[in-house]
Amino acid sequence: MCGIFAVHGLEKPSSDRARFIACSKRLRHRGPDWSGCFVGHDGILVHERLAIVGVDTGAQPLVSQDGKTILTVNGEIYNHIALRQSLGPEVKFKTHSDCEVILPLYKKYGKDVCGMLDGMFSFVLLDESVSPSRIIAARDPIGITTLYQGWNSKRPGAVFFASELKAMTDECDTIISFPPGHVYDSLDLSTTRYYTPSWWKGDAEGPEATIPSSPADLTLLRETLEAAVRKRLMSEVPYGVLLSGGLDSSLIAAIASRETEKAAQAQYEIRKRKLQSATSGNTTPTGFVDEQATLAAWPQLHSFSIGLENSPDLLAARKAAHYLGTVHHEYTFTVQEGLDAIPEVIYHLETYDVTTVRASTPMYLLSRKIKAMGVKMVLSGEGSDEILGGYLYFHAAPDSTSFHQETVKRVKNLHTSDCLRANKSTMAWGLEARVPFLDKTFLEVAMNIDPRQKMFTKGDGQEVDEDGRPKMEKYLLRKAFDVSRDGKPYLPASILWRQKEQFSDGVGYSWIDGIKEYAESVVSDDAFAEGASRWLNDAPATKEAYFIRQIFDEFFPTEAAASTAVRWIPRGDWGCAEDPSGRSVSIHNAAYETT
Repeated sequence: MCGIFAVHGLEKPSSDRARFIACSKRLRHRGPDWSGCFVGHDGILVHERLAIVGVDTGAQPLVSQDGKTILTVNGEIYNHIALRQSLGPEVKFKTHSDCEVILPLYKKYGKDVCGMLDGMFSFVLLDESVSPSRIIAARDPIGITTLYQGWNSKRPGAVFFASELKAMTDECDTIISFPPGHVYDSLDLSTTRYYTPSWWKGDAEGPEATIPSSPADLTLLRETLEAAVRKRLMSEVPYGVLLSGGLDSSLIAAIASRETEKAAQAQYEIRKRKLQSATSGNTTPTGFVDEQATLAAWPQLHSFSIGLENSPDLLAARKAAHYLGTVHHEYTFTVQEGLDAIPEVIYHLETYDVTTVRASTPMYLLSRKIKAMGVKMVLSGEGSDEILGGYLYFHAAPDSTSFHQETVKRVKNLHTSDCLRANKSTMAWGLEARVPFLDKTFLEVAMNIDPRQKMFTKGDGQEVDEDGRPKMEKYLLRKAFDVSRDGKPYLPASILWRQKEQFSDGVGYSWIDGIKEYAESVVSDDAFAEGASRWLNDAPATKEAYFIRQIFDEFFPTEAAASTAVRWIPRGDWGCAEDPSGRSVSIHNAAYETT
């Protein structure tokens, strides 16, 4: 991923060049490898690059062959090779970048290009072949990448886009989080939805609701997730996996480990054939010893975990890594180190949501360690709980329709919580996180399963299947991978059937408890009581929320910035506690007793 900043509708853009480069510089943590700027007739595009694909030739902004279309992109296009081939040999490319394919696709299909892309992306494209010039901006279907749009009342006609709030807070008095799955077009000032999957209306009420009834195909579910991981291993730089030891990250690691081993074996066979063809009789070819050393150093998957000392996640991740044979790196942090990092985390997150801050802090600390090792891309397990109803509070769903409607709402709002966390916690250090569960094809399969098969029970009334496996949260996903391939199960049973622990709990229960205790000590009763008058909208309900909101306001004091934040809370009308911790759900302890 990268950082992008763009403005369109300027009278004299050249006079603003230095000013807007300074705005973009606030995003340089997202793109430490290079910076680029294009100044057009009435627009400016600035790019901060993190090189993952097309490392040597993919500098941005990208410019079309005729010099009239300019593009800046944040993200990865996984089907770029197939798209290049579909355009035919007559289309020539300047770089090996996966993003360049957007330029000729736009020339041929216009803004319909958005629906053709398989990946995570936010982009701004400036078309100077028409007068006045045209700009289109788009964000990937679920909002894995971050994008904001803003306006300045003192610059009528100008529109701003940026990967993060901090690049535009000094320039815009109106800011929105650009909606996922949409495209903006300056020709008619429209923002329209281009992503309309079959399950999208599942959260509607009344006759508009679309509740699926298809039975689960476990083989299809497994193979689609495997394909999603496979395509996300597209990389020219070192990569790894975030491994908490929970179901989701462990499955991603298991698949990635198998795919990495296949790639290593294929590489070995290619090099072996080259050696055999270069060897004549007993003569040792030049460089043979070096080549043999390379053959011995097969690529191995690296895994990374973090937690308080002896936390549930560290122990489970250690077991999963040993089983999978990854090169495992585990890091411990203290509650104090986490508290010290919270202001930095909020600055990068650009939200005051308690859940997101809790979970992002360990991820932020871990990302720094990973980047220090030279790794630039990791796979992560976000999205599974929303798609399959894996949060423990889902057990309280009154019926299957409500269950499904809640999953759709959670997926639609991922860009305000887990996607935001995964993107900004890692990109704070120039580390890219890819999320296979949010693959469009996997979503189409998993979101169209009859929700009755996703529902679960816990405690005394828990059902078991014919193999004695508990029908617990995300049972279908667990059962889909409860098989052996090449004589080996994907995961040990203790990991595959481990209860859901939300990341901020799994790193160690003392982490959340420590934040709450600290907030109690620094936020007085009088100050907390005045919170409702200080914040007329979305006033903090706890001292922890007050503490976090106060820090957010120090960095982002405007109403425009605050309006983009969204709080993550369980369903209160299902009788669930407002605290988002999984430990607040009544069945948490009963589930451990059962499993």
